[in-house]
Amino acid sequence: MKIAIDIFGGDYAPENCLKGIEMALPHLHHFTKLVLIGDQNIAKQYFKKSAYYHYLEFVHTTEEIKMGEHPAKAYMKKTNSTIHIGFRLLKEKKIDAFLSAGNSGAMLVGSMLTLKPISGITRPCIGTVLPKPNGKLNFLLDVGTNVDCRPDILYQFGILGNIFVKEMLNIEKPRIGLLNIGEESEKGNLVVQATYKIMKDSPDFHFVGNVEGRHLFSDKADVIVTDGFTGNVILKMAEVFYSLILKRKISDDYFNHFNYELYGGTPVLGVNGNVIIGHGISSPLAFYKMIFQAKNMIKHNLLEKIKKALNND
Repeated sequence: MKIAIDIFGGDYAPENCLKGIEMALPHLHHFTKLVLIGDQNIAKQYFKKSAYYHYLEFVHTTEEIKMGEHPAKAYMKKTNSTIHIGFRLLKEKKIDAFLSAGNSGAMLVGSMLTLKPISGITRPCIGTVLPKPNGKLNFLLDVGTNVDCRPDILYQFGILGNIFVKEMLNIEKPRIGLLNIGEESEKGNLVVQATYKIMKDSPDFHFVGNVEGRHLFSDKADVIVTDGFTGNVILKMAEVFYSLILKRKISDDYFNHFNYELYGGTPVLGVNGNVIIGHGISSPLAFYKMIFQAKNMIKHNLLEKIKKALNND
């Protein structure tokens, strides 16, 4: 098993990334390798005295895609950048997963152009977890990839979310909910109404109907499906909510679970590879979590199970 990490990715690269890797190394098994993509001189110097050096491999490059660069243009032009190399290695099956906290737009471009969507998937998406007061998690998707969605695309999000939650959150029969402004079937815009109709008798997942904004952090569903515009607004709201809690010096066990560091990164679902996008400000703990998030995606054979669900054996 090989997990590649863009050590140039993130606002505090490479320090936070290298520290996160250092935290992860003692907990890896002998069959796991971490492939560090970036300046190998920096990486080798950092780990030269590590007792776990044998868990590491290095792919050298000094080219990176900066946060402020145009994602598509930079990805196409900078073919020796850490992000471009990571996707190339993943496509060639030389690694099993790739993660980066770098330019998220470039990560999505690489997912679409280099890996390409799984056959049968119209639009890949990204998802995030939302904590419930009972200690469990909701999985919300899409949170930014597709701002406009047709009913068939939202339906596919239900399939992707169902598989992800079943495998990664160990929920045997996930409950899939459709985000709406009311619980009644006739509520919402035309897209959501049409989506409800094709979800209600779905043989692909257990649909529990519409969920409202007040249910986002409740136990009414395990997967909440929405378009990327709405999902991204919710994601940013949750992030700023946690920030306000910290600024007001409020300590609460439940609200502490809004800390993004605890969950790693955002998985890209529906493409031909295991990809995780980290927050630009990812801390060492966030990188540590991303590594084991990737490890679990590989261990549970998530990609193949998605393909199987879409009848693409």
